[in-house]
Amino acid sequence: LQDEETRKDYDYMLDHPEEYYRHYYHYYSRRLAPKVDVTIVILVTVCAISVFQFFSWWSSYNEAINYLASVPKYRIQATEIARQQGLLNKTKEKGKNRRSKEEIREEEEEIIKDIIKNKIDIKGGYQKPKIYDILLFQILLAPFYWCKYIVWYCWWIYCFTIKGQEYGVEEKLYIIRRYMKMSQSQFDSLEDHQKETFLERQLWVRENYEIYKREQEEELKKKMAMDPRWKRYRRWMKNEGPGRLTFIDD
Repeated sequence: LQDEETRKDYDYMLDHPEEYYRHYYHYYSRRLAPKVDVTIVILVTVCAISVFQFFSWWSSYNEAINYLASVPKYRIQATEIARQQGLLNKTKEKGKNRRSKEEIREEEEEIIKDIIKNKIDIKGGYQKPKIYDILLFQILLAPFYWCKYIVWYCWWIYCFTIKGQEYGVEEKLYIIRRYMKMSQSQFDSLEDHQKETFLERQLWVRENYEIYKREQEEELKKKMAMDPRWKRYRRWMKNEGPGRLTFIDD
C-alpha cells in the first residue's frame, strides 16, 4: 500500500466490497503490468534500428564495390593505378616471404577494391554509410537541423524574395530538385550532363518544368508502347486478365 494508486484502489474496495470482479481485475492488472520504463524500451528500440541500418548500408556499399571491381572498365583503371604506385609488386615477394597464388590473388583483389573505394564516389542508395545518417544520430541532431533549416529559409526569403537577387546555380538546382520531388542523394546520383540539360532548359521556371514533365511522360508512353514485354502484358490483360472466368467445353 505504499503506492498511491494502490491505496486508492484499496480504499475503493473498502467502500464498495460488492464489486468483487472489478477489484480482482485491478489487482492482477497491477501485479502483471510490465515494470520496465517506456523510455528505456524506446531507447533500446532506436539503438537496435540504428545498428541494423548501419550494417545494412555497409552490406550494400560492399556489394557496390564488389560489382565495380568486376566491371572491366573500372578494374583495368584500378589495376593500372596499383601498378603505378607499386602496390602489386609488393604482393609477389620471394624467398621466405613467398606466399601461395591464392593468397596473392586475394591481396591483389583487396588492393583493387581499396583503389576503387578511394577513386570512385558512389552516390545514392549504395554510397558509403556515415554514422550521422543513422536514426539515433538523426534524432539527437534534429534540433540542430531544424535551427539550420530556419536560418537557411530566412536567408532565402531575404535574398530572393525581399532583395530580388537572381538565383545561382546551386539555387536553381535546388528548385529543380524540389519540382522533381527527389531527395538530395537521388539528385546527386544523376549524371552531370543531365543537370546541365536541366539548366539549359531553365527548369527552375515552373512553366518550363511542366513542359519538360509532359515531354518525359510522352516519351515514356512511347517506350512502353514499343516495349515487347509491355505489349505482351497488355495483350494478356485484354485476352485473359486477372480474375477472368472462362468456360471450356470438354
